[in-house]
Amino acid sequence: MSSTRLAAAIIADSGIAFGTSGARGLVEQFTDEVCAAFSVAFISAMQSSFDVKRIAIGMDRRPSSPAMVAACTGAAHAMGIKVDDYGVLPTPALALQAMADGIPCIMITGSHIPFDRNGIKFYRPDGEITKQDENAILTSTAQMPAEVLPVRNDVSDVANETYARHFTSWFTGEPLKGWRVGLYQHSAAGRDLNAHIFTELGADVVVLGRSETFVPVDTEAVSEEDQAKGRAWAKQHQLHALFSTDGDGDRPLVGDETGTWQRGDVVGLLCARALGIEALAVPVSCNTAIEACGAFKQVERTRIGSPYVLASMATLNKQFDRVAGFEANGGFLLGSELKADNRELAALPTRDALLPALTLMITAAQRGIRLSQLFSDLPLRYTASDRLKDFPTQQSTSLLAKWQAAPENMQEALELASPIKEVNTIDGLRATLENSDIVHLRPSGNAPELRCYCESDSQGQASALVQKSLASLAALA
Repeated sequence: MSSTRLAAAIIADSGIAFGTSGARGLVEQFTDEVCAAFSVAFISAMQSSFDVKRIAIGMDRRPSSPAMVAACTGAAHAMGIKVDDYGVLPTPALALQAMADGIPCIMITGSHIPFDRNGIKFYRPDGEITKQDENAILTSTAQMPAEVLPVRNDVSDVANETYARHFTSWFTGEPLKGWRVGLYQHSAAGRDLNAHIFTELGADVVVLGRSETFVPVDTEAVSEEDQAKGRAWAKQHQLHALFSTDGDGDRPLVGDETGTWQRGDVVGLLCARALGIEALAVPVSCNTAIEACGAFKQVERTRIGSPYVLASMATLNKQFDRVAGFEANGGFLLGSELKADNRELAALPTRDALLPALTLMITAAQRGIRLSQLFSDLPLRYTASDRLKDFPTQQSTSLLAKWQAAPENMQEALELASPIKEVNTIDGLRATLENSDIVHLRPSGNAPELRCYCESDSQGQASALVQKSLASLAALA
């Protein structure tokens, strides 16, 4: 592969854009040349602010990921940059290692989206890239090297070891001794690492649902099949808890002893409270129980996407000592180093699945209660979400703009039982009804899908509101 074109021109021609979590597109769009162009543009952008001589790279288990790693590695080599290849591992594990080494990193993953798509996440030496960094990549003036040859380096396990110590040094001893934890492994990048960490912490691990075919698990829209599996597994194996993640291990799926998968934003809320977090940054789509519970000195609402949460966390860090953020998908971002009883937990300002899951399970184990009991003392606000697939983004955007101007038309089209009291346009269109229900519609940043988030006073009402809204939207398609 040889080229003298500008990296940004190749990226522009590819049709790939940045979504809420990295660059995403169809597999056929991520050619060797495009992957190399993204790498050249990213490394060049980092070199404008940092002394970059090495980068780290990792990937999920998608069939297309190894070739993309090879193309990115070849581009780095052509620029004279060394590459630490950590193979298949969770995104937070790669980020933690790269931050410890003070180097940028590239993660090849499409997270939860179907396997015919993939993506690239980029990290600065000090954490996730910003929206300004995204723009620098897309407008890069860097020229492609004369020749780029795809190549793979030897794979190191160091990052996995660092990630394991991150938790076993914070949660000391065997705090999960006596607990049976089911690990729904499917094709998750960290499936074996997770089993190791839970075992080290004393849990009796039951491996479930392992698959050598890629399975796109969306922690915000758990399929009916996975809900049924959770209940069956919990009963069959007499489990205390269930745990799974999306494809790259940065979004948790936590199930209680009944096999009920809990909502990610409530998991994040309980984790933040248990860790003594003072100030939170969360997307506008998260459960309003966060404010209602009264556990935090300040809560900032942001647009959906970790870059927005991180930007808000940076502001909060100037005022508070213990800052964190999380998203509706459950990914937990720790913005401050935590210290307690001669133990330290390094800040990890990127989505992480393990910290919230372990924190909840260990809290329940130490208190001698069932996991479900942790959720029982929260304000009675319940959320549900799902998505309408193959709904063109342009159509979604046009529809929401019309409804923003005339909310009564949204009420009529969705057959909402109560008038709309107010709308919020931080991200998408979030309508609060007079009966306190919430309907939030937002085009996905990763695929041609329209997401629907609803909140109500019962889980049944929230779920019914989502399904009714999506059915009405499907009729408009």
